[in-house]
Amino acid sequence: MLDRIRSSRRVFPLLAAPVLGVLGVVEASADPEFRETFWQLAAVAAWLAGSFVVAAWWPSVGAVLVSCFYPLTALLDAPGPGGTGLIAVMLAMGYVGYAAPPRRSLVAVTVGVVIFVVTSWTVEGFSWDTVFFPAVFYPARWAGRLVSRERERSAQLVELTALLDAQRETAAQAAAQEERTRIAREVHDAVAHSVSVMTLQIGGLRRQLGDVLTDRPQEYDVLLGLERLGRETVEELRSLVGILREPGHTDASTAPVPSLSRAQDLVADVRAAGLEVDLEVGGTPRELPRALDLSAYRILQEALTNVLRHAPGSRVRVVVDYARDGVQLSVRDDGPRASGQPRLATEAAGGHGIVSMRERAQMFGGTLEAGPVDGGFEVQAQLPTARMAAGR
Repeated sequence: MLDRIRSSRRVFPLLAAPVLGVLGVVEASADPEFRETFWQLAAVAAWLAGSFVVAAWWPSVGAVLVSCFYPLTALLDAPGPGGTGLIAVMLAMGYVGYAAPPRRSLVAVTVGVVIFVVTSWTVEGFSWDTVFFPAVFYPARWAGRLVSRERERSAQLVELTALLDAQRETAAQAAAQEERTRIAREVHDAVAHSVSVMTLQIGGLRRQLGDVLTDRPQEYDVLLGLERLGRETVEELRSLVGILREPGHTDASTAPVPSLSRAQDLVADVRAAGLEVDLEVGGTPRELPRALDLSAYRILQEALTNVLRHAPGSRVRVVVDYARDGVQLSVRDDGPRASGQPRLATEAAGGHGIVSMRERAQMFGGTLEAGPVDGGFEVQAQLPTARMAAGR
């Protein structure tokens, strides 16, 4: 910010140079007193313009050169100083106070005052001008210095504000990372540990019942499925812990990647849990964008989990339809058979499952509808791929 201010300081003298040069020539041609010495005053005007160009890079040197127009006018035997000259020297004194370091600007103004006082004393002798010049040159320099100080202070405030915003953002990120680490620790120490223990116990139970299960293949397959689900869940939890601890974490989990291409495996797990599930796949299965594929799988998983929880023993129809512009999911059950009571819309809508599924669909501009149908319950989700394609 301060560097931009310093570079922008050159704009004023570079604009003032041609303006004052033209103004000096106009004054020399328009004022009857100056017409006889037009060419001398035109040379003085050119001197003023050149001095301001020098001041753009060396303000102190430029201020001294501008002050020298008065003795130059005297040497050329021209009347002066004229209005253009006084305006130029006042602007030069203000600009040197604005652009040059304090001590250097003070020296430059003092040299300018000496040049004017000596020239005036030599040409006219002691007069009011001898007192007038220092009385106006120093205040002009002070005004320029005041403007420079206020502008630098404003720039420093802007930089300080940006620094505070950056520090605040860093602190917020640190707090968020600390919270993520705390959650990761709880997931690892509590949930993942408990699931690991349950998986080991199921494996131990399966081995202990080896002889009993020889003639009961269905029960044996259920236990094997529970073991596999337990191991996959532990792997996914470990992957989640890694993501929570390190935002840029690369998933090195050996668990199968959640994808609609594994819908058949998901349905098989639910069947093993006691549900009658029919799976229908429409359209041509294809590879979906990774994030959308994951969300679609989680929606299907959550919908089937809700059926297990709220409608045990029901018959379920699952439809996965690959459309040209996205994918559509439908999970419909015919209601719990144990109680004979239909599921209520508030039962599912009041929990977090429906909310989570709806949020996953809305992430991609999709929709999710859930509610009772003919004594059962249906979840319909539509996830378009248009937004994903536009973001590539």
